[in-house]
Amino acid sequence: MHRRTGLDLGEAFTASRTLKTPFLKPPVALALAGPTASGKTAAALAIAELWQHQGGIEIISVDSALVYRGMNIGTAKPSHSELASVPHHLIDIRDPLHAYSAAEFVRDAGRLIVEISARGSMPLFVGGTMLYFKALLEGLSDMPPADPLVRATLHEELNAVGLTALYARLGAVDPVTAARLAPADTQRILRALEVWQLTGKPISSFQTRNASLGPRADIPLISLEPQDRGWLHERIALRFDEMLSRGFLDEVKTLRARGDLQSDLPSMRCVGYRQAWEALDNDWPLSELRDKGVSATRQLAKRQITWLRSMPTRHVVVADQAHAMAQTIALTQQLLNP
Repeated sequence: MHRRTGLDLGEAFTASRTLKTPFLKPPVALALAGPTASGKTAAALAIAELWQHQGGIEIISVDSALVYRGMNIGTAKPSHSELASVPHHLIDIRDPLHAYSAAEFVRDAGRLIVEISARGSMPLFVGGTMLYFKALLEGLSDMPPADPLVRATLHEELNAVGLTALYARLGAVDPVTAARLAPADTQRILRALEVWQLTGKPISSFQTRNASLGPRADIPLISLEPQDRGWLHERIALRFDEMLSRGFLDEVKTLRARGDLQSDLPSMRCVGYRQAWEALDNDWPLSELRDKGVSATRQLAKRQITWLRSMPTRHVVVADQAHAMAQTIALTQQLLNP
């Protein structure tokens, strides 16, 4: 999908000067989040263009799919020209065979804040992986690491009784997490049950343990949130159609042809890639892949919005309003120049 800012930067800059909010100290970085297809990339590039004479912006991707090399079409990865126009970080840093965790993201993010700031630029975190944002802004919990034996037992149960039964079990022991997860999210359902079996505590208790610390005041969060779900659904469908026309299925065929990737890897469980893998396994017609891919992406967007609404100190921009881009620029100016 061709990304356009739709913004008169001079007009937005003038408007932004009217907004001022006092802060105890300037932020060390800025964060821009939103559901998939809400316009984050266009907004980030517009912010970078406006700030090119004010020290500059460097973008840090907050996306668990963009870290993987060779996964370009299905992740809507920024184009070569977009990547060249502004320094980007945490894109194409992993082979799809290897996982990338929230803990690694927080470690890398901390290092990049220091390095980018030393160059006189402002780090701009942009993406839609809400677990990464939560870890960055609220800290990591002390939940137990994966246990191979427990994980193997759960996989045996999965094969024996099916995912529906395991999801029902999760609903009984941790209804908060069950309500947040999609019933088909095998990876996270098994992880939640694993934590329960290891500790006797719901995974949600670990994930909220640091909530009392509050979000980092030095990284304000701008959230692009549409009021009209139909607007977002239309954009999601258009994006998926464009990915298919650009050869998304061939991209997945190339990944499968490597021979070392499996459908249960985190990289191949990304929305879109999971459905494309199943389509190739089951010889679905392209129309079925399209329908299931769009549906899965809509479900992802719904979960992303739910996560965002749990962050009370975020600064909301209504993404589907006429002047959303100008408001985003104005709010950025307000936050970065108190």
